[in-house]
Amino acid sequence: MKQTPEELCDTVAHIPAAPATSSITDPRAKKSGEALRAAMLALLERKPLEQITIREIALEAGVHYATFFRHHPTKEALLDDVAADQIVRLVALTMPVLETADSHASFRALANYVNEHRALWTTLLTGGAAGAMRAEWLRVSKEVAVERAPREGWLPVELAVSCTVSLIVETISWWLAQPHGSHSVMQMAQYMERLVSAASAVAEGGGSGRGEAMF
Repeated sequence: MKQTPEELCDTVAHIPAAPATSSITDPRAKKSGEALRAAMLALLERKPLEQITIREIALEAGVHYATFFRHHPTKEALLDDVAADQIVRLVALTMPVLETADSHASFRALANYVNEHRALWTTLLTGGAAGAMRAEWLRVSKEVAVERAPREGWLPVELAVSCTVSLIVETISWWLAQPHGSHSVMQMAQYMERLVSAASAVAEGGGSGRGEAMF
C-alpha cells in the first residue's frame, strides 16, 4: 500500500513542492517558522538532537507535520536556522567584552545566557557541527566589530576579534563538556575575563598583570 506524505518516516527524504525556506514573509508562515524554532529549543532542553523527530517538532510547535517541510527540508536545517539566530544573540553579548576594559558584567551575562541554553549550545559547540558554529560566531563577530570598534586601538580589529572570540568559544566549549554544575556561571565569567586580560597583557608585553581590552 502506498504511503501518504503524512506516513513517511522522518528519515526518508521529503521533497517539497517548492523550495523550502524559513524566510517566508506571509504572517502565518512567519508565525509557524517562529514556533518551529521555539519547539526545537524546547526539545533540545529535554533530549539530544538525534532523538528528536520531525513529528515531535511539529507537535511541540503546534503545526501540521507537512508545514515543517515548507520551512526546512530536515531537522538539521532547522537547527542551522536556530543556530544562526542564537549566534547573533551571542555576538551581541560578546561585543561589550571587546569594547571595554571593565567587562566583568559582560562576561557574566554571556556565561549566564549560555547556561540558560546549555543543551542547545552543547549540541552546537561540542557536536559534529562545532567547527562550523565556531567559524560562524567568529565571522558575525568580525562583521559587527568592524562597524563598532574604535579605529585607534593598538591591535588591528580583525586580529583582536579573532583572539578574543576564539578564547571565549574554546572556554565555553570546554565548560559545556564538563559535568553540569561543576563550574558556576560566576566561575566561568572569571575564567573568560582573566584569560582575555592575560592575553592582552602578554600581547602588550605587560607581563601577567590585568590587561586592558584588546581594542
